[in-house]
Amino acid sequence: MRVSIFGTGYVGLVTGSCLSYSGHDVLCVDVDEAKVQRLRQGEIPIYEPGLENIVRESTAQDRLRFTTDAKEAVDHAEIIFIAVGTPPDEDGAADLRYVLQVAESVGTYIQDYRLVINKSTVPVGSADKVRDKIAQTLKARGAEISYDVASNPEFLKEGAAVNDFQKPDRIVVGTDSAKVEELMRELYAPFNRNHDKLMFMDVRSAELTKYAANAMLATKISFMNEMSRIAESLGADVELVRRGIGSDPRIGYQFIYPGCGYGGSCFPKDVKALVRTADEIGVEAAILKSVEEVNDTQKEVLIKKVEQHFGDVNGKTFALWGLAFKPNTDDMREAPSRVLMEALWSKGAKFQAFDPEAKEEVERIYGTREDLKLVDAPYEALQGADALVVCTEWTVFRSPDWDKVKSLLSEAVIFDGRNLYDPAVLSKRGISYYSIGRKPLLN
Repeated sequence: MRVSIFGTGYVGLVTGSCLSYSGHDVLCVDVDEAKVQRLRQGEIPIYEPGLENIVRESTAQDRLRFTTDAKEAVDHAEIIFIAVGTPPDEDGAADLRYVLQVAESVGTYIQDYRLVINKSTVPVGSADKVRDKIAQTLKARGAEISYDVASNPEFLKEGAAVNDFQKPDRIVVGTDSAKVEELMRELYAPFNRNHDKLMFMDVRSAELTKYAANAMLATKISFMNEMSRIAESLGADVELVRRGIGSDPRIGYQFIYPGCGYGGSCFPKDVKALVRTADEIGVEAAILKSVEEVNDTQKEVLIKKVEQHFGDVNGKTFALWGLAFKPNTDDMREAPSRVLMEALWSKGAKFQAFDPEAKEEVERIYGTREDLKLVDAPYEALQGADALVVCTEWTVFRSPDWDKVKSLLSEAVIFDGRNLYDPAVLSKRGISYYSIGRKPLLN
């Protein structure tokens, strides 16, 4: 099938590459000429395991192409995905300007039937706005051309997006059109062979499903983080509590790991947007507001532990393992590491930091700073540092050489924001250990 995708960010690029890899003819369009040129040369602007290989292979087979020409994209395909950004406004509402710009382009250049699909995460009612924008643009042209607008929200986890797309748990489609259902079944046939994963529903329910899914996962994380603060105050071990409740199949083990807060491009933005939507319709979203508040507070937990241990941090140098908001990505949006660094920078501290993938992104955000040294290996970050802080649970950090760690640090103390280590092991090594939801271990 011929498919065009507006937006070559995280969602658009993964969607386009996976569809083309399965045999569809995909044209991706972006307004950034430099980005398009890099993509044509096989340069991937984000880190996502497996993505680079399928982009290069699909591009080499001419099943995946990139352009800045909106007219070319509208002419190319019967199915048009909108996968542009929806950044939050100051009040938390999703900004639809880029989505509606695409809708206007479709209305401007469309010559015959097109199916327009909202893939971006958009508030409930956005499909109606896209439909209206296309209709207004066609009316201004004096043209009458049939089209459909559907919702097909993405459920991709950063770090596992390619696998999630190719082996989805579900494929949600919002439509009331039999023609759209037929087209979507054909489009997703390569990913729907084992059993029927397609779920057709009305558009508004599909739009809300995306927000509800992310809000539920964020709720589990914030609940467990709140439990961690209670456990630590009571002298309990939240890791043992986690195992105890996770063994209940009604709860399960996923998304109940305590830590230093969630980040990324989805959970913070989507929780805020859903709260904003609830406020607009007069519904009190008390749980969702608490989820956000707990997460904001949790990002300060490591800061407080550091200050409790050292008192004045002015002139202190901290080794930092992990900068991205989670493993297997270079995404720094809303990352707990940023809150930590910015808070301690303001009090005169310095950082020597290592992340397997996020170095370039950190340089883009912060530039060159005297109080930030980005290094190329985990142990290099430790050299002469006053303590080690762990913010991201990359696999490379899971089994350190403790003797080497202790010898490189000026003071043998670790602040672990992801509970990677066994307190008993560190106690035997003579290392002071602060973690989440467990009593501090001081040596």
